[in-house]
Amino acid sequence: CILLHCMKRLEAMKIVSALLLLAAGLTKADDDKQVTCGSAIKLTHVESGGKYYLMSDERQLNTGSGQQLVTAVQNNKTPNGLWQVREAHGEKVCEAGTPVKCGQMIRLTHVTTGNNLHTHGIKSPLSNQHEVTGFGQGDGDGDRGDNWKVVCDGGGYFSSSAEYWERSTPIMLQSETTSRYLGSSSSVQFTQQNCGRNCPIMNHLECFGRNSNDQYTQWKVEMGVHLYK
Repeated sequence: CILLHCMKRLEAMKIVSALLLLAAGLTKADDDKQVTCGSAIKLTHVESGGKYYLMSDERQLNTGSGQQLVTAVQNNKTPNGLWQVREAHGEKVCEAGTPVKCGQMIRLTHVTTGNNLHTHGIKSPLSNQHEVTGFGQGDGDGDRGDNWKVVCDGGGYFSSSAEYWERSTPIMLQSETTSRYLGSSSSVQFTQQNCGRNCPIMNHLECFGRNSNDQYTQWKVEMGVHLYK
């Protein structure tokens, strides 16, 4: 539908405009605030010391699926680290400003490319776990491989009885289709040895779908543009 496509593009443009109005001032997450639908957030990886951020851009993997590259990068300024929180594929629209519940299925749509955070059974290039990619045609549409459950209780690593996804609390994202968790590791890095002398993603961390919910699968909202009703 042309109208729906335009509306989705307009929504993304509004988020980018908000960033410009903030004059490069992405707001730090307040500890007592909830993550809401429609917000554009940056996720930092806990195990790597909170220095690496989930990011993507228009480059594609040279192996496996050939889909859009997703890595973790030590750069909190790039707009390529912004992901919009949306309702899961096949679910009714989550109204902007609605708090996201623990256990809720969501999509994360990459703000600058319009593709969704995605995983499937194809092996990742470095660790041979599952690929994590950006999937779609740039309009926010995709499939159930884009759906992630917000897991607020990590058992032995942290425990939470919270009803909603809190910005101050590490969470995990579990794929609906593979049951794998979004993960990364400070020891799984693209280098000259595994990526080549002119590697365009030198020193990025690989992102992967992991079968364990451990320290490598914890993420935290560090900053973003947050919407409220």
